[in-house]
Amino acid sequence: MMLRRVASSTPVPEWLEALLTTRFFLACGAHPASPRNECNMFCLDCRGAPPPAFCYYCRAHRHASHRVIQIRRSSYHDVVRVSEVEDVLDITGVQTYVINSARVLFLNERPQPRGAGAAAGKAAASPYNCEICGRALLDPFRFCSLGCKLVDTKRSNGHAAAAADGGAGNEEAEEVGGSKNAAARPQGRRRKGIPHRAPFWS
Repeated sequence: MMLRRVASSTPVPEWLEALLTTRFFLACGAHPASPRNECNMFCLDCRGAPPPAFCYYCRAHRHASHRVIQIRRSSYHDVVRVSEVEDVLDITGVQTYVINSARVLFLNERPQPRGAGAAAGKAAASPYNCEICGRALLDPFRFCSLGCKLVDTKRSNGHAAAAADGGAGNEEAEEVGGSKNAAARPQGRRRKGIPHRAPFWS
């Protein structure tokens, strides 16, 4: 019996969706009077009750031995440095930008530039676009942000799971059908037994 190969699903880190939905750069409630109290840190190891975003002082007190990344801002949008996530997350296909001499990724989708400005002109002339939101890209990447790549990953994983379920169902049907066909297969012609004549009574 031939088995069909199906695409394997791509694992998504548990913390990724929390990272993409967290609001950063709010004032830390635990250190309201401190000068560096903006919540721009995110822990990859913590789950549950503590707030996902925390400040510099919270990191020193609660996350000293944890994996922590720092979120930065570019044009009012959250970014993360490639060097901080490339070892813990597959960022293949996501457009990168150089900001303040560091290569960064945007966390989420951004509005497409509109109007007659320079940004809108570049967007209209770009031959590359995000496969999810359609935003113009500078280079031949597939996605404009980690959020758009996550959307594509979920779709691919859903298709892979559906294909796997369908393949298993077809194989089971073949086995069941094969057993029925085997049972219904005509057997060879039976040989007739030796005929017995009725006795003659004298």
